[in-house]
Amino acid sequence: MMQPSDPLADRARGRAARTNAAGRFERFARTAEADGWDADADLPPLRTEVSEERPRTAITRNTSPDLSFDRSINPYRGCEHGCIYCFARPSHAFLGLSPGLDFETRLVARPDAPAVLEAELRARGYVPAPIAIGTNTDPYQPIERDRRIMRRVLEVLHAFRHPVAVVTKGSLVERDADILGEMGQAGLARVGISVTTLDADLSRKMEPRCPSPARRLQTIERLTRAGVPVRVMASPLVPGLTDHELEAILQAARDAGAVAASTIPLRLPREVSGLWQDWLAAQYPERVGRVMGKIRDMHGGRDYDPAWGRRMTGQGLWADLIAQRFARATRALGLAERMPPLRCDLFRAPARAGDQLSLF
Repeated sequence: MMQPSDPLADRARGRAARTNAAGRFERFARTAEADGWDADADLPPLRTEVSEERPRTAITRNTSPDLSFDRSINPYRGCEHGCIYCFARPSHAFLGLSPGLDFETRLVARPDAPAVLEAELRARGYVPAPIAIGTNTDPYQPIERDRRIMRRVLEVLHAFRHPVAVVTKGSLVERDADILGEMGQAGLARVGISVTTLDADLSRKMEPRCPSPARRLQTIERLTRAGVPVRVMASPLVPGLTDHELEAILQAARDAGAVAASTIPLRLPREVSGLWQDWLAAQYPERVGRVMGKIRDMHGGRDYDPAWGRRMTGQGLWADLIAQRFARATRALGLAERMPPLRCDLFRAPARAGDQLSLF
C-alpha cells in the first residue's frame, strides 16, 4: 500500500528546508496533515509572501568581540535564497515565525530604512565607522530587484561618504556597481562574495535560489572591473562535504579578481542544527555520520559551540587542518586575509534642500 506523501514537502519543491516547525518561543507546535479532501489534487507550491515594517532604527549595534564591525543594516528579514545552513534562520523565531520554510517564504521588507538611516546619520554626535550589510540576511535576495531598498540605502551612504562593507551571494549587486565602484576607489566600500562550492548540483540543493557558483565568480570579475575591492568568502566550509574544495574556490576567485579571502566552518546554532541534519539525511544519507562527526569534533562534541573566539573557527584537529590549508593557499595565491581599513575621515552630512549655504 502506498504511503500518503507529505503535503508540506510536496509544496516545498525548490526550497531547502523540509519542515516548518514552530519557533522556540511559540507555545504550540504545528504540523501539516492531509485532511482527506481532494486527495488526488495537487496543492499549489509555497509562494513567497512579503510584509512590511517600519524600523525605529536602521542601524543595529553589536558588542561582539569576535566581529570586525560594531554596526550593521538589514533591509530585509528572512531570505528567499533559502540556504539550508544559514545561521540567521533562528532570528525568524523572534517574529513568531518558523526558522524553517517560513524563513524562506515569509519575508519582511523595510522600505523606510533608507529614510531612517539618513536621520540617524544626521544626528548630532554620530561618529562614523564601517557599516556591515548582509551579515544576517542577503540584501541582494530576489525581492530586492523590485523593492530596491538596498539601492536606496547605498545612495544614502554614498551621499554621506560613509564607509560600508557588503556581503552577498546575489549577482544583483552588479546593478549597484556604479555606486560601489566609486566608493570602492575612494576607500569607502568593499564587497564579500560568498562561494560555498564550485559544484553547481550541490549548490542548487544546499542554497536553492542563489546564483550558481560560476555566476558568482562572474560577479567577482565584474565588481573588480568596476573598482570594487572584493573578498571571496569560502563560507560556510562543510567538513566532509565541501572542505575538499577550499583551494579550488580560492584559486577560482583569485583568477576572477578577488584580492582577499576568508573562510568559516559550518555553524549550526539553535534550530539550524535540526534543519541541516534533516536536509543532509535526505540529500546525502551516506555522509551523515562523516559530516556530523567532523562538525562535532570541531565543537567539543556538540553540534555547535557558541563561545566567542571559537564559534567561527572551531577547535581541534579538523579546525587546525582547515586553518593551515587556508593560510597556505592564500599565501600561495597572494590573497590577503585582512583588507585595508575603510576610510571614515571623508564622512560629511550633505546639505538638504532649504539649508542655508555656508559663508566659508
